[in-house]
Amino acid sequence: MKKLIIALIGFAMITSCGNNKSNEPEAAQTPSEDTSEMFEKEEYDPNRGEGKFTTVELGEKLDPALATAGESVAGVKCTSCHKLTDEKLVGPGWKGVTERRKPEWIMNFITNPDPMIDKDPELQSQLELCLVRMPNQGLNDEEARQILEYMRKNDGVQ
Repeated sequence: MKKLIIALIGFAMITSCGNNKSNEPEAAQTPSEDTSEMFEKEEYDPNRGEGKFTTVELGEKLDPALATAGESVAGVKCTSCHKLTDEKLVGPGWKGVTERRKPEWIMNFITNPDPMIDKDPELQSQLELCLVRMPNQGLNDEEARQILEYMRKNDGVQ
């Protein structure tokens, strides 16, 4: 009786797995190289990026308290990969970033890097140079704003 049950279980396992026409496991199959259709780039705003920040109000003058807090956050979360100069470390240097990018873009990228890397052609080009995706550091809105102010200080805003 045991042999019959074992044979039936074996038969059931073989026939239930027979739907896959390929000999490769499904996970080993590689997707099409052209994944551009997956992302609707026409909806992506290269000035704002991808995320919840549509407007970020900056003062004409630097907020020293925010910049100091941003320096602390950056020291823990950012400076192992980014230099304050234009020199690449793991990621690109920060010098001039607030002059090249709008504050909304910076805030969205700091808090939501993955969708932006997937959609932004400039970020994709940067990824080819750096070879490492920026990880999501799990920063909250306040920490992201502090880092932005620290970046402004680094770019000479007084």
